[in-house]
Amino acid sequence: MKDFVEYIAKQLVDQPDLVVIDEEKRDDKLILKLKVAQPDIGKVIGKRGRTAFALRTLVAAVGKKMGKKVSLEVID
Repeated sequence: MKDFVEYIAKQLVDQPDLVVIDEEKRDDKLILKLKVAQPDIGKVIGKRGRTAFALRTLVAAVGKKMGKKVSLEVID
């Protein structure tokens, strides 16, 4: 899951070497925290949050298929 999100994020940003994803487990839920370079935040979030919403939807769908609850947070 982490590799999947990392691949997509690196395709969106100008500085792919600064993409970092941390995993955190709370109860039965996996939370992926995505950090990118400050100038690339807008590219990951997108207009009106559409790109971030699409990423969260993909992560939730893949997680559900794997039988896990997964969410994505974009960290400033």
